[in-house]
Amino acid sequence: MRKNKTPINNKIKAKEVRVVSDDGEHAGVMPLTKALEIAQKKGLDLVQITDNVEPPVCKIIDYGKYAY
Repeated sequence: MRKNKTPINNKIKAKEVRVVSDDGEHAGVMPLTKALEIAQKKGLDLVQITDNVEPPVCKIIDYGKYAY
């Protein structure tokens, strides 16, 4: 069970997200479904980094490495 409540993958509630790719490049604002598809194709997770902006910022990363 995760200790923190960082929304990842299908736990993200926003319909659109601002995406930062795994190489640090800004990929722009896109529908959540497209962002999840990109992360899945790379074998990574979509992790919500901020929730105090609209749309929230999400980063494509390996959540296991991010969490520890």
